[in-house]
Amino acid sequence: MSVNFPRSVVDFEAGSVPLPARSIREIADTLGYTSDWNWSWDNYKSMILAMSKAYGLRQHLEIGGGRDPLFNPAELNEHDIRVTINDLSQTELDLAPPEFSKLCCDIASPSTPDVVGSEQFDFAYCRMVMEHVHDVPQMWRNVHGLLKPGGAALSFFPTLFAPPFVINELMPERLSRAVLHTLFPDRRDDGDNPKFPAYYNLCRGNETAIVPLLREIGFREVVVLPFYGYSYFWKIPVLKQVDAAFTHVARQRDWRTFTSFAYVIARK
Repeated sequence: MSVNFPRSVVDFEAGSVPLPARSIREIADTLGYTSDWNWSWDNYKSMILAMSKAYGLRQHLEIGGGRDPLFNPAELNEHDIRVTINDLSQTELDLAPPEFSKLCCDIASPSTPDVVGSEQFDFAYCRMVMEHVHDVPQMWRNVHGLLKPGGAALSFFPTLFAPPFVINELMPERLSRAVLHTLFPDRRDDGDNPKFPAYYNLCRGNETAIVPLLREIGFREVVVLPFYGYSYFWKIPVLKQVDAAFTHVARQRDWRTFTSFAYVIARK
């Protein structure tokens, strides 16, 4: 089925022209890209808006947006964009603002392109979703099929082999959940940011892990932006200092094996 967009969101003005096209890396550099992890969180929305303006991307799909989408309703009009929120849970989607279109489906299911329809969106993006997907290659194939020619995708995710995520992958789910809930109470099941099982399939901060796959699928420009650092050990004396020193060295030397987060950005 095709997605019906709400009429309350205004279209781009007739005759409007997107900004001159730049490369993905040039857009990131314009925003002051740095590999410090704080930049990744502080500039996620700015990166999406900058790419939208540079490439004329109006129809957005936020994967895994649930009840808490990236943009608020006023920003849809402000930036002349239409956003469809995707989630596995209809309950979560029902809690999202009514100004958004809703799409309840598994983005990694082989049937998704047939159910949703091909070339429906200009821009698809997700934040802290890919690590929870079993079949990441199928997810990227589906995203490619859902994008219009010239469309773009951005996935922001944690990476192996940052120590906290290695521990999370190796530790039994019940134990890792208990540890996380102790250190970060807001990550409890009834909190604002509950924990879900993570698989880290293809969640790496280097090009060799993901770029060949995306090229094979049909994306023409693929960029991986690595980030170093996190706050998971900040409450643990001594370990906090040791980990910060190691992260500093890894970032200085750009040891991609030990990135903490990454943006994977691709254009169709």
